[in-house]
Amino acid sequence: MTVSHSHSAIAVEPQRLKQLQRLLTKLPLTIAPELDWQQIDRALTHPSAAEDHYDRLEFLGDAVLRLAIADFLDRHYPDLSVGDCSALRSELGSDRTLAAIAASYNLERVLRVGKTAANDRAGQQSRLAEAFEALLGALYLSQRNLDPIRSWLDPHLQQRATAMLQDPTRGNYKAALQEWTLQRYQELPEYRTEQRSDACGDPAAFAAEVWFRGEKLGSGVGRSIKAAQQAAALVACTALELTHSDS
Repeated sequence: MTVSHSHSAIAVEPQRLKQLQRLLTKLPLTIAPELDWQQIDRALTHPSAAEDHYDRLEFLGDAVLRLAIADFLDRHYPDLSVGDCSALRSELGSDRTLAAIAASYNLERVLRVGKTAANDRAGQQSRLAEAFEALLGALYLSQRNLDPIRSWLDPHLQQRATAMLQDPTRGNYKAALQEWTLQRYQELPEYRTEQRSDACGDPAAFAAEVWFRGEKLGSGVGRSIKAAQQAAALVACTALELTHSDS
């Protein structure tokens, strides 16, 4: 793929521009001449690294992602129930999924992060997910449609949707864990959630632990209380093998 240069490329430091171009050439994506390299640079800059960072693009990218997922589900699973579509959309748009896709392109090597934040390993998943959303926002702005995104994002969504539809939990690990504890012990699991410090430059995030009968079954982090609890429940469900069988 040939990467076209634009006037905005002039404002991006040459070494950084080459780094960004290498990342985008990994995508099976035809890049339009009007691609704004300054926006791409901003999308891959964490708040801890510079004042001009990805927050605004992440806000846009979140909406773009939701539309891309809804569009994907409508095209590939037209007969799926609204409930299953909602469950799929939630999982496909989760920090866990986004970070995994980002990692498949080694996005962390291109993401500019301040030293303190870089040492915060617990926040890596959220940082990758946020930057991935910001990148989607920047790509969307280049043409104001989903075409620059759909061609390379759809295969990732398809792979994860197929796996999820074979998973009896449908990605709702809290519900699966609750059903398991109720069926066997007529008791509910307990979630202990706290807001993480944003001292490392990360937007407010949450850490959660799930306990049952005095034992910690799992822990996780997320950009919302719900996401953190789902992450903790996933660890518990995986340990209990609830994601692979109905037992």
